[in-house]
This record gives sequence, structure tokens and C-alpha cells, in this order.
Amino acid sequence: MGMKTKIALGAVVGIAVIGALSANAGDGDGDAKSDNRTSASAGEKTGGASEAKPAEDKAEDKAEEKASQAEQFKAFVQKNGTPKEKDAVSHVTKVQGADEQNDILDAADVYTDFTGGIMGEGTGPAKLIASSFADWKDSENGLVTIYDADGELLGNGQF
Repeated sequence: MGMKTKIALGAVVGIAVIGALSANAGDGDGDAKSDNRTSASAGEKTGGASEAKPAEDKAEDKAEEKASQAEQFKAFVQKNGTPKEKDAVSHVTKVQGADEQNDILDAADVYTDFTGGIMGEGTGPAKLIASSFADWKDSENGLVTIYDADGELLGNGQF
């Protein structure tokens, strides 16, 4: 084989390897998603009694899906939190980034109605909010950041 043929063959193999790697690189659980859809649709078709939920459970699931992230978070803390956590979380106005997680670098933002930034009244409750958030969501590498009404940092924590 000539030198030009070896170079051309190496380039073709390299492109094929890169193409195969990029096709498989996706989000890592593409196959699992298609399997979940298949099994869910199969469960819906069979209508098995063991998989069927009562009507009230379905209504609760739909209500949770329609509720904002802040409402879901508040509902969780109202059900599972301590009185101090419930009081702190009552100041939450908005939650962003809690719905999609990939366990690589998850970041969520929680906005409150506290004022004064890091030197204001919300610093203590921000730690309670971060702790409650860690109870609500779980990630291998997550960071929740708590902000005041003006968008100033109050605190953060891992979840």
C-alpha cells in the first residue's frame, strides 16, 4: 500500500470512529427512555389492575405536574418539614432548575421575598430553605442557590 492510501484509510477509520462515538454520546439514557415509553404504553394497553391507580391518585399526580416548582416545593415542606422549615419556605416565590437533573452538574435557584442581601434577615432562613430543598430533591452533584427579592445572594447548599 502506498502512503496516500494509508493516510486516506486512516482518515476514513477516524471519521467512522468519531461518528460512532458522537451517535452514542447523547444524554446517556436514551435507550432507557424508549424502554420506559414502551413499557408504559404496554401497561396502558393491557390495563392491568395491578398497575392501575385510583382516580384520586391520578388527580393528585396531574395536579403536581401542573403546579409550579415553587408550589411543589412548598407542598413537600408543608407535608414533611419542621415548623421552622415551613416558616422559611413560606417566603419562597419562585424555584427554577429543579425539574431537570442529570447528576453531573445540577443547579437550582430559589427566589424569596426576603430583603437586604447576605447581611439581611434572610440569611438564616436561606440555610433552612437549602436544607429543605436537599430533602425534596436529590442529586449526586447539585447546588441550590437562594436569592432575595432583589436577586442578591442569600446562601447556597448542596442537594
